[in-house]
Amino acid sequence: MAEVHIIGQITGATGFQVSGLFCKWSLQLGVGWRVVEGVTEGQTQVDCPVIDSEQTSWCHPVDIHLATRGIQGWPRIILQVFRQDDYGRVDLCSYGVIHVPTCPGTHKLTCHTWRPTGTFFEEVQRSLIGGGRQLLSTEYIHSGLDRYQLQTTPMGMVHLELGILLRNFEKHGISY
Repeated sequence: MAEVHIIGQITGATGFQVSGLFCKWSLQLGVGWRVVEGVTEGQTQVDCPVIDSEQTSWCHPVDIHLATRGIQGWPRIILQVFRQDDYGRVDLCSYGVIHVPTCPGTHKLTCHTWRPTGTFFEEVQRSLIGGGRQLLSTEYIHSGLDRYQLQTTPMGMVHLELGILLRNFEKHGISY
């Protein structure tokens, strides 16, 4: 079987205009993929920067070893950014998805995120007391089938640094 090693970190986020952010992430795989070792989902700590609220730092490690019989269903990382306020309430900030690079090496990646928008009243309520629209299923984050029907607004960016190691792909007739 061909193998993929993903080693790196979710470094942080920029452009969110709020502090107290944390990120939940999960790795989505196709049918022919198998996790050999590592954790395929996690959550960063909450970062409350005192000096610069534009820059959020997480440095959350990612270390996953995968095996596959083909390249169909190549891994992608699903991101959900949340905000924890001073009272401990948690609100969704944004969703994002980014494909794991297909070539070996070190990659600095930026995932642009978005959130669903509501009616004028819902948006005013969201800005004053929190809350807001959320997806009922995370399937809409990475599936383009029904996502085009959503009204969304762009949010900040999540930054990742991933090292990709590929093994035995040439034995299975896959060149990169």
